[in-house]
Amino acid sequence: QVQLVESGGGLVQAGGSLRLSCAASGRTFSSGTMGWFRQGPGKEREFVAAIIGGASSTYYSDSVKGRFTISRDNAKNTIFLQMNSLKPEDTAVYYCAANARGSFGYWIFLARNFNSWGQGTQVTVSS
Repeated sequence: QVQLVESGGGLVQAGGSLRLSCAASGRTFSSGTMGWFRQGPGKEREFVAAIIGGASSTYYSDSVKGRFTISRDNAKNTIFLQMNSLKPEDTAVYYCAANARGSFGYWIFLARNFNSWGQGTQVTVSS
């Protein structure tokens, strides 16, 4: 079992930036898949970004592509989500997730396919 702890959320004005971190402990998946999802008020949890395997292939939702960057530091068992040009519609609780599988498939876009989750960190973007 892997434990995930997110940090870095907060309140920021539109156009600003935040950097989220997710520290993993326990059984870690340096060759697996790590993802970021978010859940806004009254909405379902949605895919934001994922980073896969030793090659660190990255994938993004269309809504954040070009503004957000996911990265990982395997030595520190930590992944990051750099969020730039933030918009009010980015307001949500952001969750880090992990899966031992280390190959791409459409499964990465669905929250139900990840079996380890952090507690979430709130990101609020004011207009």
